[in-house]
Amino acid sequence: MNVVYNSENFYVVEYADRRGFELVDKHSRRSTFFQGDVAEKFAQSVNNILSEDNSPEAVDEFQSNFGVVMGQPLVLH
Repeated sequence: MNVVYNSENFYVVEYADRRGFELVDKHSRRSTFFQGDVAEKFAQSVNNILSEDNSPEAVDEFQSNFGVVMGQPLVLH
């Protein structure tokens, strides 16, 4: 487990052994998990955004688009 992104709104944890990323919305206290090809596409998309604008606001804006798939409530984090 490796925290790869942390802002006041979101954090992203990489699980390299599972080829996955957990995206957590700190305000709604919900998360989602991307694995395999979807996780790779997510990482590529974040890297593309960082190459254009590496501000936390730009990354958070991108991640806010995933709110509809964040159905897992946080219990132990």
